[in-house]
Amino acid sequence: MAHTNLLLELSNEVADAVDRIAPSVVQVRSRRWRPAAGLVFSPEHVLVSDHAIEQEEDLTVRVDGRALGATLAGRDPSTDLAVLEVSGLDAPPVVPSAATARVGQLAVAVGRSWSGGIIAGLGVISSIGGPWRTGRGPAVEQVFRTDITPYPGFTGGALLAPDGSLAGVAAGILLRGLNLVIPAKIAWGVADMLARHGRVRRAFLGVGGQPVRLPESQRAAGRDPSAGSGSARAQSGADRGILVVSVSDGSPAQRDGVMVGDIILSFAGHRVDDPETLLSLLTGDLIDHAAPLEIMRGGSLRTITVTLTERNGAN
Repeated sequence: MAHTNLLLELSNEVADAVDRIAPSVVQVRSRRWRPAAGLVFSPEHVLVSDHAIEQEEDLTVRVDGRALGATLAGRDPSTDLAVLEVSGLDAPPVVPSAATARVGQLAVAVGRSWSGGIIAGLGVISSIGGPWRTGRGPAVEQVFRTDITPYPGFTGGALLAPDGSLAGVAAGILLRGLNLVIPAKIAWGVADMLARHGRVRRAFLGVGGQPVRLPESQRAAGRDPSAGSGSARAQSGADRGILVVSVSDGSPAQRDGVMVGDIILSFAGHRVDDPETLLSLLTGDLIDHAAPLEIMRGGSLRTITVTLTERNGAN
């Protein structure tokens, strides 16, 4: 009987969590794509999968039986997220989870069916990894994988944490045979920039590079305590970095003294072993700010301070 009561309690908790978020999970329709789910981000904005609204015309958000016209506020293909501006939503914004997701944690997927009804699935977060490259821009810093069946109505929908808050957003086009979810912290950061700026602001350094294994002599230099306790490489003793093979004209890297042949070891206190990791660190909050770039040059460890600019279409 105790086990029966426990299962009943869990079942009721899951159903209650779905009921609570249902008013904030809407259906999004575009002229040439099947319906997808969307999440109320603010009183006037809905977060949705970018690929679900490839055509910007005739965008409609359905909520509480109402069909509301929507316009595109901004899109970010690299995370497959977009934000729509909608008047008259009258729906509560979703609350992102403040907790850190864990492998094995129960999770509930919530979306909208073809007819617009709420749908749900229960499973676990089976892995957490990243960076993950979508092929349409910089890598996504982190993604979750779940064992929940990825029905079409879940695309753009919510993945709930055990407390009923938002753990992540269903990725849809990122699946490639896997059921991947973008963590709520990343999704909400992207949504905030799209709602305010119409685009995701990313910092620009201006180097081209390739992964390289450090020679033994340089590994020893990297582990040298004289490099300073604040050195990411000195602390880690790792043996890889990024060989700079090009420096863009007029870039922050050129202006602040980065040279072809340098080996980048860390950036802004984070170890970097490949160009994708470095790219993932060039976030919008670093624009117009100085950050330390630790390099190996001629067998000697040194730190260059670089002030980043904003990446644009030409960068």
